[in-house]
Amino acid sequence: MSARKPGGPRRALVTGGSGDIGGAICRRLAADGCEVIVHANRHVERAQAVVDEILAAGGSARAVAFDVADADAAQAAIAALLETGPIQIVVNNAGVHDDGPMAGMSETKWKRVIDVSLHGFFHVTQPLLLPMARTRWGRVVSVSSVAAVLGNRGQANYAAAKAALHGATKSLAREMGSRGITCNVVAPGVVEGRMADAAFPPEAIRQLVPAGRAGRPDEVAALIGFLCSDAAGYINGQVIGIDGGMT
Repeated sequence: MSARKPGGPRRALVTGGSGDIGGAICRRLAADGCEVIVHANRHVERAQAVVDEILAAGGSARAVAFDVADADAAQAAIAALLETGPIQIVVNNAGVHDDGPMAGMSETKWKRVIDVSLHGFFHVTQPLLLPMARTRWGRVVSVSSVAAVLGNRGQANYAAAKAALHGATKSLAREMGSRGITCNVVAPGVVEGRMADAAFPPEAIRQLVPAGRAGRPDEVAALIGFLCSDAAGYINGQVIGIDGGMT
């Protein structure tokens, strides 16, 4: 399932690559033969730590930092990355939580979450598409959430942002499919890591998840690694849950 191709490895950009799931995705794509660009916003040191791990394992990686919600900053960063060639794999994993009941939610809280997940998806993906199409091969994977499918109390902003990725991805799949580019969504449930560990005590997980446990970041990364491979070339426009049976 290697991502290597004649002429060198495929380049993969993973937004939010400094987090628990993002780091696992980066390590998986690097193990599959990609040259990985590990993105961060504020936590550049975490992105560099992922890069160091990949390099120590014999892979190829570099870190990049910009705010995906800032159109000008994203445009400049993407343009600089494209100067050295097309990026054929993009994993839109960047996202933020700012939870609270909608009845008391501020406009700032609503917009910031949507800015990162939805507008960030556009700012990063749109400039990559034509260079990707010229290679006649590409993979666009966006990381959503079980909240986008089921809803979740206190997460109307987050669920709205992630659900919007489903419609955008299905439309993009129709636009780009004839050019060898697939576009899919992965929707994790409760996954081990800094955010989930704080929000979900073990007894709550046993009640919520039929599998009786949280998922692991490497399990999410394995699915994304497959979707980014040549073997997944006929999977397009899908929203794939990885949630232990929650949906």
